[in-house]
Amino acid sequence: MAIRTTLDRQVRRNTLILAGAMAVYSSVLQLVAAVSSITFVLVTGVEGLLGLGPAIFLTASALTAVPAGRLMDRLGRKPVIAGGYVSAAAGCSLTALATNLGSAPLVILGFAMTGAANGVALLIRTAAGDMYPPERRARGISYVLFGSVFGAILGPAVFGPLFAGRELDASALTVPWLAAAGISLIALALITFVRPDPKVIAEQIGAHDGEIGPAAPLREIIRRPGVRPAMVAALASFGVMVSVMNLSGYVVVEHHHHSQDAVFPVIGAHVLGMYALVIVIGTLIDRIGRVPAIAGGLTVMAISTILLMGFDSVFATAVLLFGLGVGWNLSFVAATAQMVDRTSPAERGKLLGFNDLLSALFGASLALLGGYALDTIGVAALAIGATAIVAAPVLWIVPRWSASEPEVV
Repeated sequence: MAIRTTLDRQVRRNTLILAGAMAVYSSVLQLVAAVSSITFVLVTGVEGLLGLGPAIFLTASALTAVPAGRLMDRLGRKPVIAGGYVSAAAGCSLTALATNLGSAPLVILGFAMTGAANGVALLIRTAAGDMYPPERRARGISYVLFGSVFGAILGPAVFGPLFAGRELDASALTVPWLAAAGISLIALALITFVRPDPKVIAEQIGAHDGEIGPAAPLREIIRRPGVRPAMVAALASFGVMVSVMNLSGYVVVEHHHHSQDAVFPVIGAHVLGMYALVIVIGTLIDRIGRVPAIAGGLTVMAISTILLMGFDSVFATAVLLFGLGVGWNLSFVAATAQMVDRTSPAERGKLLGFNDLLSALFGASLALLGGYALDTIGVAALAIGATAIVAAPVLWIVPRWSASEPEVV
């Protein structure tokens, strides 16, 4: 009983710390989403490739995910997450320097390092899933992700005033990127207080539930029932979410002709949608099952994206981006919970890292294609393409999964 009480206390404390780090760092991700396209265009002067900035960020995130996941399985979650925040601070600092000097190579390097940090930061949900048993796993993941709700408030509060009333040029972006570097260091400081490592807690839970065993090869893990449908759902959900989010700043400023500071309420609403209801959604996923949650989430995303071509006000765009975030939350957390369910503590980082590799590469491709379509055709092309991508997998996932795979709740 005393051992169990100590473990419960450690889980609660680690959950709060991880949620705090998410709260702080999500404000950095809002800056990336809001101004990465515009930063790249202003520094390089190449408008036709406005999606290249987000694509660099997402590609670096993808290429980092697999080695970071494997390192997490080998070294533990804490040191890898801490290293990610160091990379974020360095990448934001280099981007700030690039905006001041007008250096294209520096902005590319800065985006790459910040993207690599994001690849690590996404794997914080591995640590969250580690600390809770299967019947409470979606809720455990949601508790950590809930910290980003406060980041949705922090981002506009910190960065909005830095843009208000200023003429938008490359030098105006220097201070915001420096502020993002400082915020990344705060997240790093919080992670140092995590103990024991969540992987240690997972091993204790796994030993109790009989989950501990030798790690299987990745190709074997992917063939397990339910894993591939979860990966397809995560791929569509994440790819559309990050590409639309990263291009929305350009839509608001260049297509709808609003001021740059108007972008942050839109991105803040999106992040709020991603995380504000996450505790409720986590409980819902554990109650109704993974498949209904995934199908419902992808459907909400499809409705939100198709309506983007019908509205151009800041308020309406913010509402639709909020809906996009809610749909992503529901589908992505359910898919993550399913993948964690099907892996041991020594396999989770490897599988989630591989899933994040595919998802981020897909998101990078969509950002490039969406940026080109946005620049040459308009908002309708972005909206229709995104809707088709998130709607199509439902037709494959639901019949396939319901016919062959019982729910795991």
